[in-house]
Amino acid sequence: MSKPENGSALGRVRSLVREVARFGAVGGLGVLVNLGVFNLIRQVTDLQVVRASVIATLVAITTNYLGFRYFAYRDRADQTGAGRTRELVLFVAFSAIGLVIENGILFTATYGFHWDGPLASNFFKFAGIGIATVFRFWSYRTWVFKALPVPAAVSLVVEQRDGQGEAPSRTPETAAN
Repeated sequence: MSKPENGSALGRVRSLVREVARFGAVGGLGVLVNLGVFNLIRQVTDLQVVRASVIATLVAITTNYLGFRYFAYRDRADQTGAGRTRELVLFVAFSAIGLVIENGILFTATYGFHWDGPLASNFFKFAGIGIATVFRFWSYRTWVFKALPVPAAVSLVVEQRDGQGEAPSRTPETAAN
């Protein structure tokens, strides 16, 4: 027998911790892809630092979408064509804002302060990724991969257990057993 976790503060915290862990796993892979592609481009081409960074960010965004859709937020999938299109459009829009945040920091360091050595470039690239990640986490969970509504029977049980009424003698889960 399991209880609906979203009814208690502890359940909500556990759910958020699991979400942050999945987001972090996908994001960690995205950081590795981003920095790897960035440094590879810097080593084998003569592209300017911010152009190389933008390309690397775009590759990481693609990797991240696949990870978020099919791993981190797979339980929040809207299977309709319109829902998937909306999700993708919002993901691209918020990712573009994150790209501007991430590469704006690198641009400012490189061209504003002339901190453009390999170590400085990687430091400010990483700092930009970190700041943009906070924005992306908030925007993806709030707008792109929104939690699906709680079914009516479960929300009724949660309301009753939260003091809105008497606790039922049997929950839908125990009634099935």
